[in-house]
Amino acid sequence: MSGYLGGYATLGLLLLLGAGVFVAAFTANRLLGPRRSAEWADATSPKYETYECGLDPVGGDWAQAQIRYYVYAYLYALFAVESVFLFPWAVVFDTPGYGGATVVEMAIFVAVLFLGILYAWRKNILRWT
Repeated sequence: MSGYLGGYATLGLLLLLGAGVFVAAFTANRLLGPRRSAEWADATSPKYETYECGLDPVGGDWAQAQIRYYVYAYLYALFAVESVFLFPWAVVFDTPGYGGATVVEMAIFVAVLFLGILYAWRKNILRWT
């Protein structure tokens, strides 16, 4: 497909194909799936128990998770995503005429990252207990 609208025609065909796969999957599920619903079972039925390796569940279903693990994951994701911006800077830095401006911009960027790490450190977020 070429021409001005060729890319849009390809996108439209891809969207139609995706919608067709979606409709086919749900139709196959409706035709081939079981007919009985879960309404026949009461709340104490084994159908409502958690299945794990064929063993009966032991203990309660509530577990306490420490918030610091989420903070570490969030900080890692934040600084990993921001560090991705270092690659385009390195590519532009080599271009003639952009040397001084890119160094200043990157210094500001790294300073903001450093302030974030400093803030987390001062709040004792990075301390493992």
